[in-house]
Amino acid sequence: MADVGGIAADHLRSYIERVERLEEEKAALAADIKEVFAEAKGNGFDVKTIRQIIKLRKMEPHVLEEQETLLDLYKRALGMTDAAPEEEAA
Repeated sequence: MADVGGIAADHLRSYIERVERLEEEKAALAADIKEVFAEAKGNGFDVKTIRQIIKLRKMEPHVLEEQETLLDLYKRALGMTDAAPEEEAA
């Protein structure tokens, strides 16, 4: 193993090559995901909404609940819901 300035060249090369292979795999997966979204869109689904659902499904239940509660509260404060007037006065 060749050392240059205290760096083991073989180890360094190994790490770099592994990362390069993983980057190639990541690019291939990204292309596959893009194809799935295109297929969904072609079948009449809204891709933006699908992405939103995927994001929500990744969230912890308590975090999701908190976010939905805040969103509802803000919408009511701005008059963006069908809440009864007595609810909004509270």
